[in-house]
This record gives sequence, structure tokens and C-alpha cells, in this order.
Amino acid sequence: MQLNFSTLEPLDRYRWLASTITPRPIAWVSSLSADGISNLAPFSFFTVISDDPATLLINVNHRGDGSLKDTLLNVQASGELVIQLVSFEQAEAMNASAALLPHAISEFEHCGIASLPSVQVKPPRVAGAAVALECRLVEAMPYPKAAPNCHLLFAEVLLAHIDERVLNEQGRIDAGKLDLIGRLGGAAYSRTTERFDLKRPS
Repeated sequence: MQLNFSTLEPLDRYRWLASTITPRPIAWVSSLSADGISNLAPFSFFTVISDDPATLLINVNHRGDGSLKDTLLNVQASGELVIQLVSFEQAEAMNASAALLPHAISEFEHCGIASLPSVQVKPPRVAGAAVALECRLVEAMPYPKAAPNCHLLFAEVLLAHIDERVLNEQGRIDAGKLDLIGRLGGAAYSRTTERFDLKRPS
């Protein structure tokens, strides 16, 4: 089977990519509007792209009508965001926060998700998140340049909150204790509880 992506409709391109590039970690992004309203939304087109400086990349698609999502508007205005990684325990809350709500309604409050103050940035963080990364926006790049349908957010990590319960005896992350979920195609997700080790060749 071969797929010529230049002839596929955008929705078909999305479906093939989203169901093959898996599992994808989920950036559960909290931000704050100019009016002080907290926002929380998940994005699975997300990855780490650099360790010096520590930089993460999130793709925030525009809405179907071309308007910009609250997360993008907030982050562009404030230059700050917090990226939480999503554990299996918080999967339902993450999914609830994906609902399309009016700009003036906080997902934290609407979904009953507890928050904690951040240290170096103003947006709150998700209480109970095993990993929460306080970030500053480096760049919000419209993409593609000719006719943007999304923005690529380059976020530099300033401070990490890591729950000590997910650490091993050496003080490092234990993947089993972390128990993150990953996005697959459609409504499917995966967990990091099943894994195997491979030693890199010397």
C-alpha cells in the first residue's frame, strides 16, 4: 500500500499520521489569559527538540473556522505556559479538559481539576501531575508560512516539578511508577507500564 500525501484531504492526512506516529506523549498545557482566566488543554503533536537549551515543541492547530485556540492566544500574550505530562490516573481529567469551552470559562474549574501555583511563571499547574514543566515561550511560528493552519510553539523549560513518588532508589525516573499515557489513533491510548530494555551498542 502506498499513500500519496499530496493527493489526500487534510483530514485523511491527519488520520494516517495520527494512527502511525505512535505512541505520542501528551502536553497538558496550562496558560493564563490577560483577564486572569486559567486555561488547560491537551496536545499530542508534541516532543522535546533540544536539551541545550531545554526546549519542547507543541503544534497548536487553528480551529476549523480559522480562529486561534485559547492556549495559543494566552501563550502569545503572556509568553508563559506550564506543560504537564499525563499519567493514567489523570487520563479522564485530561480528556475532559479537551472540551470546547467559551474563552471566559476555565477548564480547571469546569472540570474540577485542582491546581497549584507555579514558581517562575504565572499560569497555574495541575495538582497531582507527576511532571510539570514551567516554560517560557521562545517563538510561536505560524506554519506553513504560505497559508498557516497551526502555530508551532517553542517552549524553553525553566523549572521542573517532579513527584518524588515516581523516582527510583537512584533518584531517577522509574517509567513504571510514572505510568504515562500516549496517544494512538482515534480514541485509543497506550500506557508506559509495558516496556522492555535495550542496551545501545558500544
